[in-house]
This record gives sequence, C-alpha cells and structure tokens, in this order.
Amino acid sequence: MAPSKKTWGWLHRRTESFKAQSQSLISTSRPVSYLHPVQEEQRQENGQGSSNGSGSPVQQSHEQDGRGSTVPTNSSSHPHANMSSVPQPKEKDNLPPPVVQTGPRDSSDAENGTYSPKMNNLKELLMREIDGSRASAPLTAYCFMTGFIDAVCFSAIFVWCAFQTGNSVQLALALARLFNGAHDYSFHIADRQALCSVLSFIFGAFIGRLGNKIGSKTRLWMTLGTFIQALFTMAAAIAIWKSGQPSVSDSRDDPAWGNVASFVCVGFMSASMGLQGIMGKRLNTQFTTTVVLTTTWCELMTEPQLFHFRRLVRSRDHKVMAILFLFIGGFTGRAILDKIGSAGTLGVGAGVRFLITLSWLFVPVKKTSKN
Repeated sequence: MAPSKKTWGWLHRRTESFKAQSQSLISTSRPVSYLHPVQEEQRQENGQGSSNGSGSPVQQSHEQDGRGSTVPTNSSSHPHANMSSVPQPKEKDNLPPPVVQTGPRDSSDAENGTYSPKMNNLKELLMREIDGSRASAPLTAYCFMTGFIDAVCFSAIFVWCAFQTGNSVQLALALARLFNGAHDYSFHIADRQALCSVLSFIFGAFIGRLGNKIGSKTRLWMTLGTFIQALFTMAAAIAIWKSGQPSVSDSRDDPAWGNVASFVCVGFMSASMGLQGIMGKRLNTQFTTTVVLTTTWCELMTEPQLFHFRRLVRSRDHKVMAILFLFIGGFTGRAILDKIGSAGTLGVGAGVRFLITLSWLFVPVKKTSKN
C-alpha cells in the first residue's frame, strides 16, 4: 500500500524541524569582540541593511507551524547561507605573536644557582669546607713564607713583619725611655717602623675577619685570602723598588730603609702576614698560626709521643715541619736577597704566594659525619 500525500507531508515537516533545531544549537558565527574593527564595521552595515526588511535573515527564512516547530519558508536556502554576507576574519592575522623567553624561567633560579650543572658543581667546589688535617702542603708553604718575608724586613731595618712580640716589646722600651731621667722625647725611626708593622699586622688580621661572612674554612675564602696576600706582597715589592733604598743594613742604628715608600713596603708586608696568621689559625691545625714559633716550640716539647721515632705521629710531625720550613724560608730569603735585592726577593715571594693560592683548589674537602 503506497503512502498517502498526508504521510509524505508529515515526514517532510519533521525533517525540516530537525534541521532548524540543529541550526539553533550549533552557531557558526564568531562573537563580535573577536572581529577586526573594519570587519565589525562591515557587519554592522550589513545588519542595518537587513533591518529594513521584514526581519532578520533567520526570521525571514523560518516560520513556526502549529506545533511550535520552526519550518523554513524557503526550502532551497542552506542553513549557513545567511553567514556568507558576513566577512570571516583571518585567524592567522588575529593571533598574537609568539612569546620568546630569553631569561631564566624564575628569578629564584638565579639566586639558587640552577643555571647549569657546571655552575652548580663550581659553587659546590668553592663553598665546601676543606679538611685542615689534609692541608699540610699549603700550610707548610705558609710557614716558609713567614721566614722568607721576615728575612727581607729584618735584614733592612731589624724589625719583624710576622713576629709581633718583638715589635710590641720594642714599643714598650721606647715608651720607657720617657721616664729614665734622660728626657729623650724623640721617636726613633726604628720605633716608628715597629709601630707601622704592628698597626699593619692588625689591619691584615682584621681583613681576615671577612672570612666569617664567606666561611673561614671554605675553599673560596682560603683561595681568595691567599691571593690577597700575594697582592700585598707584590705591592710591597713595587713600593721598595720605587723607594730606591738599599736592601741590607750594617748596624741597628742605621737602618737601610727610611723614606715614605719604605714605610709603605713595611705596611704591606706586615698586612700580608697578619692575614696569613688569622687564616692559619681558623683552620685549627697543628701548624697553629704559621707566623709564630713560640707556641709551636712549647707544644712540641709537651707532645706525649715526642720520642716515638719508629712511627708517624701527625701532631708531632706537623709541628716539626712548621719549624723546619720557617727556618728554610729565612735562609732562602736572605740568599736571594743578597743576589737580586729586596724588590726582586719580594717579587719572588709574590709568585710563591700565587702558587699557594692555586694549591688550595686541590685540598680535599672535609668528610661529613653520617648519623
């Protein structure tokens, strides 16, 4: 039995109703805010032109049947035909330019040193504390430099740059002369040089307190502090070279150095020894301060294992090394002084200090205790 015209009309209306519902659910137009200003203007003009008619394109092309379903009046029109009059924007032109990040991802990366593994490894190498018990090589070289520098200073003016005990007693004797009845109020040049040495030594030791900010036992501070000592020694060499003074004095009453440049030389030498002394003391080893032997001699004589010659005793052997190399340093300094003079000798001393600076990079770090 063939379907009637009424059945075909009912199916046609239901099909058009589904099309209209799908058109109302799926919107193909963009919001106005996403359009270019020129395209927005064109869209407004098109909207005004269409408003002169009976209604909007959607309202004109659809009507409602008795059931409330929307039925298009023109079956030949496509659901998207009305959108063809609206110019579609080019999405590529409206996209923002790509953001290229050239700096660190986070400002905390720069503070935490997380730029690269190499930078982290370098920071770890420099900021870790060294093992003072395994730093016998640079500390022995410190003792050598004590004798070396004192040989240059004492040969010229009979004043010590490292042994401040003698300079302090000399200043006490100068003060005592005011009360001996001779009324000698003069400030002798030897006393002035001793005062210059003491004050400069204190200044150098005060610079050593900067290690508390960095870490007095870190590899960075030991390397940096020794390099500052090398700079002080080189400055002393330049000062005495500019002074034009002789290198060796024949008597205590007639020191070889007496002008302003020579006082600058004494100041730089004493400052380098003050810095060396506090750096050696902070490591707390058997070498003690590396600038004075009085305490070292006393501790050596009280060593319980002093006469155990058949085996190595670190506490005893390190004290012996400190005394021996200070003696070798004084002998070497005077031998070079007689050949090339004070300026050249101090230049050699600056080179030795630079080698000591590099040696701190190879000292093993302190082992952390595992709980």
